[in-house]
Amino acid sequence: MFYALKQSMAEGHIYLPREELFRRGAELLGVSLEAMERNLMDLAMDRKVVLKEDRVYCTQNYYLELNTAKMLHDLNVTADIADDTVMQKLADIEARTGTRLEELQKEAVVQAVNHGLLVITGGPGTGKTTTINTLIHYFASEGLEILLAAPTGRAAKRMTEATGYEAQTIHRLLEISGVPEEDSAGYHFERNMENPLEADVIIIDEMSMVDLFLMHALLSAVSVGTRLIMVGDVNQLPSVGPGSVLKDIIYSECFPVVRLNKIFRQASESDIVVNAHKINEGEHVVLDNKSRDFFFLKRDDANVIISVVLTLVMKKMPKYVDARMLDIQVLTPMRKGLLGVERLNTILQEYLNPRSPEKKEKEFGSGLFREGDKVMQVKNNYQIEWEIRGAYGIPVEKGVGVFNGDMGIVSEINSYAEQMTVVFDDNKYIEYSFKELEQLELAYAITIHKSQGSEYPAVVIPLLSGPRMLMSRNLLYTAITRARKCVTLVGSEQVFQQMIDNEMEQKRYSTLKEQIQQWQEEE
Repeated sequence: MFYALKQSMAEGHIYLPREELFRRGAELLGVSLEAMERNLMDLAMDRKVVLKEDRVYCTQNYYLELNTAKMLHDLNVTADIADDTVMQKLADIEARTGTRLEELQKEAVVQAVNHGLLVITGGPGTGKTTTINTLIHYFASEGLEILLAAPTGRAAKRMTEATGYEAQTIHRLLEISGVPEEDSAGYHFERNMENPLEADVIIIDEMSMVDLFLMHALLSAVSVGTRLIMVGDVNQLPSVGPGSVLKDIIYSECFPVVRLNKIFRQASESDIVVNAHKINEGEHVVLDNKSRDFFFLKRDDANVIISVVLTLVMKKMPKYVDARMLDIQVLTPMRKGLLGVERLNTILQEYLNPRSPEKKEKEFGSGLFREGDKVMQVKNNYQIEWEIRGAYGIPVEKGVGVFNGDMGIVSEINSYAEQMTVVFDDNKYIEYSFKELEQLELAYAITIHKSQGSEYPAVVIPLLSGPRMLMSRNLLYTAITRARKCVTLVGSEQVFQQMIDNEMEQKRYSTLKEQIQQWQEEE
């Protein structure tokens, strides 16, 4: 039963209803449901689980959720700075930077100035980045210390490019070290309650990707009196890890939330943005290919779809968006099947990085890695060492840690030393022993889940039928919003329209919203 509870965290759950837990346990062991009741009580007596009504939590998860709710409340202190004062400063910033803010963006700044905690949410093109930039200008002019962070390396890099200020991953912000702790996922943060972050304002982007564990670690390192501003798109897929933190904070209705909903003129000329909003509203999209950045190629045979995808990635897209072939990303809903990640990668590897006497290879599992392959790290590794190399390959900076979703290129395979070297996006070189290769996968095609928080010059999305649970509106919405300059879907128009109609979201068992409301009532 305890195993079933732990396993359910991989699906994003913080707890399981008792009936569901019994059903899973019975399936695993082939025993009757009645046999489990007594064992559940034993687990509770041993303090391995917490029972609340019909909910069963791993003890750690229960207290993480409870403490997260409490820390959120503690941070939500209010100030009383007159709107006129804020508006005057905003007018100065607008004049200085040449930006024009709309009402909701101004509202976000007023709320950020007057509250210790704020959520800013909105879809693509609604001015989240402009709002972040304005907040930075505002607080910097007050002489305040500002920190910027995002859940992944790619999202942090995008934040840096968009703001001109250095953003880092949340893990790096919290000064991760590879020393495992009791009850942790094999890592330890130097920044915590005893050693909090030294900042007046912390802005976190891509909040939809933050799970309960990371949120708890972040809040533990934020002192009361520091402003925490969380920015994200609540309609994207939830975090890979357990919980639905952003949703629960917003839907608790206990904290200030500003919902940006106006599409700006420049963004409204992009069909990627316009169609993403239509999809999110459940409206059908006209697929007439009269657009400059949104195309739909109707094909209904998996092999034909793959050959179209190859033509797009190898010939059409790189010239069209002025990018390297390896920067064009294929996104697919599934891992298995005719258009799943596994099959697509085997085929794409064959064409995009074919065999050659100059390229060394290493067979691994059922596939192989080849020099020049595009790969992705598929699990967090907090201990592995990396280095950034300068001229003549001399290391100029060293550190530890590579994270789930980081992408790179295989630069060298050394069979003699039994090592493979990968150069990641930010020019970090990591040497993997052959035993560590299970941490890597080919990444010519990746699942839409894995693309969260990333942006690519162009994306190509093959679409044919799949499990209803997967073929959902927010999956399609997330995929389309990953493209910066162009998105091309190849496949069945019927499946595309069905996905827009399918509002099913995988139910996540979490009670952060209720815990937040409970603290509010007690106060």
